[in-house]
Amino acid sequence: MLVSIITPVHNSFSHIEDTIQSVLRQTFSDWELILIDDKSSDNGMDILAKYVRQDSRIRLLKNSKNRGAAITRNKGIEAAEGRYIAFLDSDDLWEPEKLETQLKFMIENDYAFSFTAYRKFKTEKIIGIQEVPEKVTHQELLKTCSIGCLTAMYDTEKLGKVYMPNISRRQDFALWLKLLKMVPYAYGLNIPLAKYRVRTDSISGNKFKAAKYQWRVYREFEHLNLIQASYYFIHYAFFGVLKTYLNKKES
Repeated sequence: MLVSIITPVHNSFSHIEDTIQSVLRQTFSDWELILIDDKSSDNGMDILAKYVRQDSRIRLLKNSKNRGAAITRNKGIEAAEGRYIAFLDSDDLWEPEKLETQLKFMIENDYAFSFTAYRKFKTEKIIGIQEVPEKVTHQELLKTCSIGCLTAMYDTEKLGKVYMPNISRRQDFALWLKLLKMVPYAYGLNIPLAKYRVRTDSISGNKFKAAKYQWRVYREFEHLNLIQASYYFIHYAFFGVLKTYLNKKES
């Protein structure tokens, strides 16, 4: 029951080794880790090459030029040989039992698409836990995205290979919406099985740009009319303010 783990890498020298180690520590061993270098300019390639030599389950792909997260992840999805597709960014971590627990959850319940809770950490300190609902629909996800990319997993035997839209930000959110047009629910496992690194310099850390691309997803990829898009954007903004407030309390 091979799981393909998609990890885009761009100038992640300071964190990528911890990320790879968190995969190597998995209690479930039937996985392949597909690292896709998005034309990095740091020394991270030396680390990637070392692990490729050490473990045959680790594969390295390279972009000839910087292409961004969506195209880079899609290159990994295209190359994936596993039945299940999972995502792990180059600065995030998995708990050792992540794959084993989540796969059992999906297989025993015959779920095609799942996600889990995760811890948030900053400079090695846990600053909060992102809990998740038991399940989420397409309409509910339009209001607020409760699916963390580092926890999402889908079954290609049930859904086929589904790719991220080519957009600079919020491409993972757009993918979840695509998947939820194929199945009625994404199922949440409210156990923190991953660790999300909170970084002020991250793409997701820019709230204004995130909001701009959220709107683009509504209009360009979901093809919502102005009233529908405005309705869901108001919910998105409300939950965004609420999350920011709660994050400040946690930190």
